[in-house]
Amino acid sequence: MIVIENIHKHFGGFKAVNGTSLEIKKNSITGLIGPNGAGKTTLFNVIAGIYKPTSGKVFLGDEDITDLPPHKLFEKGVLRTFQIPHEFSTMSVLENLMMVPGSQTGEKLINTWFNTNKISDEEEEIKSKAIEVTKFLTIDHLLYEKAGNLSGGQKKLLELGRTMMVDAKIVLLDEVGAGVNRTLLKTIGDAILRLNKERGYTFCMIEHDMDFITKLCDPVIVLAEGKVLAEGKISDIKQNEEVIEAYLGKGMKNAPKRND
Repeated sequence: MIVIENIHKHFGGFKAVNGTSLEIKKNSITGLIGPNGAGKTTLFNVIAGIYKPTSGKVFLGDEDITDLPPHKLFEKGVLRTFQIPHEFSTMSVLENLMMVPGSQTGEKLINTWFNTNKISDEEEEIKSKAIEVTKFLTIDHLLYEKAGNLSGGQKKLLELGRTMMVDAKIVLLDEVGAGVNRTLLKTIGDAILRLNKERGYTFCMIEHDMDFITKLCDPVIVLAEGKVLAEGKISDIKQNEEVIEAYLGKGMKNAPKRND
C-alpha cells in the first residue's frame, strides 16, 4: 500500500528522519513504535504531505505521492488522525461527520439556487452514512452532542469515524490510545480490527501501549534515531536486544532488579 524509500527529513542540523525505508502492506495493521524522538510522527507527517522530505520518495502503490499536499492525498484515500483530536468543538458529532466528504454540491453558491433537490438528496445520503458510522462505533447516542463536550476517548472514536466517511485506502493513526480509559480503548481497538477484517482498511499506527500493539498489530516496525531498527512480529520485537536497549538505554537491560 505504502512504500517509503530512503526518506530523510532534516530541520536545520537535526536529522529527525535519517534514511528510513519501509513498507506498509495492504490490509495490514502495522505498528510503528520507538522511543521518544525516534522520528515516528515526523515520518507520519511526511507520508501525509504535511512535511516535504529533504530527500527520498513515498509511493502509494506504484504512484509517487512524495510532493502531494494533504488535500490531494485525502482525495486518494490517505488519511491521518492526530494524537490530539482536531474536532469542530461547537458542532455536533453528526455535523462533524457530515462535513468530511469533499466536493459536495452545496459547496458552490450557484447550486444553492438551481440544484436544491440534488443538494437535499446528497445531504440525506451523507447523513444516513454518518448515522451508520456512529452505530458502528457505538457512539450513536452522542449524535447530536457537541463534539467539544466529548471525552478524550469519544473524540478519538469521532476521528476514526471521519475516516469512515470517505473511501480510505490507508489510515495513519497517531497514538489513538493516548489518554483513553481502558473501556473506550477496547472499543477503539475492536473498531479498528473490524474495519480491517470486514472492510479491508489498511492501518499504520504509532502507539506506546504495548498491550494495544500486541492485540492489533502485525507486523511491528521499530524506529530509533530516525532509522528502522527492527521489524517483525511483536513477540520477536519484545525479545530483540537492540530494541530493549533503545527503549531502556545501554546497560539497563542487565541492571539488577530492585527489591523495594
